[in-house]
Amino acid sequence: MIYAPFTLLLLVLLLVLLGVFIILVEMRVLAYAYRKVGVGPRYAFAVMLLSLLGSHVNIPIYSIPVGRVLRPHALTMFGRTYLVPEASEQGATVVALNVGGALIPILVSIYLLARTRLYWRMLVGVAIVAAVVHSLARIVPGLGIAVPMLVPPLVAAGVGLLLAFRRAPPVAYVSGSMGTLIGADLLNLGRIAELGAPVVSIGGAGTFDGVFLTGIIAGLIA
Repeated sequence: MIYAPFTLLLLVLLLVLLGVFIILVEMRVLAYAYRKVGVGPRYAFAVMLLSLLGSHVNIPIYSIPVGRVLRPHALTMFGRTYLVPEASEQGATVVALNVGGALIPILVSIYLLARTRLYWRMLVGVAIVAAVVHSLARIVPGLGIAVPMLVPPLVAAGVGLLLAFRRAPPVAYVSGSMGTLIGADLLNLGRIAELGAPVVSIGGAGTFDGVFLTGIIAGLIA
């Protein structure tokens, strides 16, 4: 839930995954998978690319006053190392919406919800993923909310297969992306003051990778 949503190592990993994704699309494997998800194959790559590029774009929503001093330092959690930026002693924390990790997944989820009309299945799926993610989410002072990156997509995949076996991909995508945003970020908005960070981005930092991987795995379980 903040700025620079991933480290260099994770960026390389995501780019490798994107490279594999491109190859699979060319082989028409994921083209079929994303038809099952509900996103046309011609748009699947665009969604993934925009998600990566948009991960560095934050839209400010509002700000709250803060008064904590946090020096730049590295912090390791869930096997990942986060670079915590410096926060000023007096100022404000800007709450923003991350384009790649929140806005695009929200728009895709709305599209899939309207297209498939699997309302109750998606609602139940979102609730389950949100509950699991919220129980595992950890506050990282100066950075944001950290979540194990493989938990959201794996739980979402299981939920999708359980609730709508034949139509699992769209249910998995919506459950994973929306459940992660709600469980990790939205349900912790009341604890923003504890972060002491200059910018808190919904869908950024420790939640972006979970949302991004959910999109890939949702397509692969088709």
